Amino acid sequence: MKFETNGRHADFRVPLAIEKAVIAGALTLICVISFANVLVRYFTDFSFAFTEEISVFMLIILAFFGSAVAFAQDEQIRITFFLERMNTKFRWGATVITLLANLAIFMLMVWFGGKFAYDDWRFNATTPGLGIPAWLYSMWLPIAALVIIARLIGRFQRQIRQKVPD
Repeated sequence: MKFETNGRHADFRVPLAIEKAVIAGALTLICVISFANVLVRYFTDFSFAFTEEISVFMLIILAFFGSAVAFAQDEQIRITFFLERMNTKFRWGATVITLLANLAIFMLMVWFGGKFAYDDWRFNATTPGLGIPAWLYSMWLPIAALVIIARLIGRFQRQIRQKVPD
């Protein structure tokens, strides 16, 4: 972590290495599970089909934390055809509207994802493949959405400080 002061205000930065480590771990686990499944199926008639839910969960983690990195680095998917043809004032307005839309979507994910995880916990729901508590998976939806919200806000703060309306 980096804590800098530039005279006017303090700048608190959380390194992207955290999200990148989570992404690498998820991808590694997917590869290990898939490779083990191939080996077991090749040498026996047994299948690790129950591990599919772990692989799907890791893909979701990969997507959410990958999105957080993309938002932080301003590399998210977007259509720039019209944006590049706008003047600076309209481009800045489009940036603000995009930020607000993204914040609204991910705040809804935090709210409804939190309710979903709470319901999984409250009703003792279990996963179909492994039979473990479902909230162990669903609790990560609001957590990952909060990480994305933090990265969105951080990116927007950097854009404001740079006074670059891109």
